[in-house]
Amino acid sequence: MNTELSNIKNTFPKEEKLCSTKAIDKLFSSGQSFIAYPLRVVYTVENEPEVNHQLAAILTSVSKKKFKRAVKRNRVKRLIREAYRLNKHELSALLKEKGKRMDIAFLYLKNELPEYTEIEKAILKTVSVLISKLREGVPE
Repeated sequence: MNTELSNIKNTFPKEEKLCSTKAIDKLFSSGQSFIAYPLRVVYTVENEPEVNHQLAAILTSVSKKKFKRAVKRNRVKRLIREAYRLNKHELSALLKEKGKRMDIAFLYLKNELPEYTEIEKAILKTVSVLISKLREGVPE
């Protein structure tokens, strides 16, 4: 087994959850967005990571209009967080290398419950788009 991959910790600590109202307002007012169907991704990039903060913080949102039952909304959010948790390492490494931090919001767009593979495909596309934008230098 590849030792580099086995050293990666696939965790999702509290610091990676975007909870700050100020940060969320800033994300939606001045963030950039793109669609990796069935997700709409809104993100902001900041130059200096704050001390004791993770390099990327995420927020997941599922509309009450699309899923009336909280059980279904929570299921979709769980799938999104799990797919992100397992595929974030490349993005985190690049953010660390560049000395930047990122806030990301995942908004679910579809009306039906997704399969995990569909969500993972969207997350992989999201990570690759964010990596390419970081490499070419996103305007802050």
